[in-house]
Amino acid sequence: MTAEPLRENTPPAETPVFALHRGGKMEIAPTAVIADHADLSLAYSPGVAEVCLAIAADPSVYETYTWAPRTVAVVTDGTAVLGLGNIGPKAAMPVMEGKAVLFKQFGGIDAIPLCLDTTDPDEIVETVIRLAPSFGGINLEDISAPRCFEIEDRLKAALDIPVFHDDQHGTAIVALAGLMGSAALTGRSLGDLRVVVSGAGAAGVAVTKIMLGAGIGDVVVLDSRGIIHRDRQDLNAVKADLAKITNRDGRTGALADALAGADVYMGLSAGNVPEELVATMAPGCFVFAMANPTPEIHPEVAARYAAVVATGRSDFPNQINNVLAFPGIFRGAFDVGARQITEAMKLAAAQALVGVVADELRPDYVIPSAFDPRVAPAVADAVAAAARAEGIARF
Repeated sequence: MTAEPLRENTPPAETPVFALHRGGKMEIAPTAVIADHADLSLAYSPGVAEVCLAIAADPSVYETYTWAPRTVAVVTDGTAVLGLGNIGPKAAMPVMEGKAVLFKQFGGIDAIPLCLDTTDPDEIVETVIRLAPSFGGINLEDISAPRCFEIEDRLKAALDIPVFHDDQHGTAIVALAGLMGSAALTGRSLGDLRVVVSGAGAAGVAVTKIMLGAGIGDVVVLDSRGIIHRDRQDLNAVKADLAKITNRDGRTGALADALAGADVYMGLSAGNVPEELVATMAPGCFVFAMANPTPEIHPEVAARYAAVVATGRSDFPNQINNVLAFPGIFRGAFDVGARQITEAMKLAAAQALVGVVADELRPDYVIPSAFDPRVAPAVADAVAAAARAEGIARF
């Protein structure tokens, strides 16, 4: 019996999206030219042995003679991909490829997507630790909460290279920058603002913490069961810790109770906020409705009440896009040999983003465009300076 010939897999419809993804979005390109036997003997055997022996004798020269210390691993288990949820490691690969392409395009940093076929935190941590000698930084991506918190904390403790969960910290940095720009535009102090954060997942927790670190007056956080407060008995450890540092006035109830008189709405979960609730917010409020593809509050509705409106979408003004942060953050950390990414470095990144547009602020422009060539260098310089100020820069 003759086997049928292998046929190329064809997607259901070759739309422009599928056409762009055909064959993947990235490749490995050499920086060394190998045109003849002499080049080959330098790039590979026998010449390469000299470099191997030099590294064996002095591991520090590894940073000079390999690409690894300036390369990022983009790691996922496929459990929280975009707004698609737990779709698994193979289905997550197009996103991880895209992330790697953005690292290169916007930060000049090589990155490799790694989609792990496990959701067990112990196995993920062990796998990344074993792979770490091949990389200079770890970017965790699309790992569901609350496991993402444990995984990041354990890897930061175990490794001496930057570990950064972008869903948490990238979102937090860019959202804070947008909020700073909004406050500057309207002449308001961060300390006078009461913020409502809808969503207590990875992004919601990180946004809350960075805002408090930046001096926000008060934050009220909601999960699917309502306002998080100290008397709730159904909180996991992460949310219980959040209850200790938020909700200064001890508010209870649902979204309507939180939004009444609030200065800022930060949407970091799915769902829809009725217009009548938006109308109860304070005059001149800010609405950051960041769910994708459907914002929790449609921008046209939000604009009826808010002084500034931001979303996660590229087809509306003020896009809260993580690409504004992560390429410059890793670039800055790599440039000075920082072994970690600290809270001060994250805050510096947010301030740098605001600085890019400080003289150009307007209601539809409180955060730079992802294609503004000033962004990544400004963030990298600020992150590097913060690392030096903290004494964690090695060069």
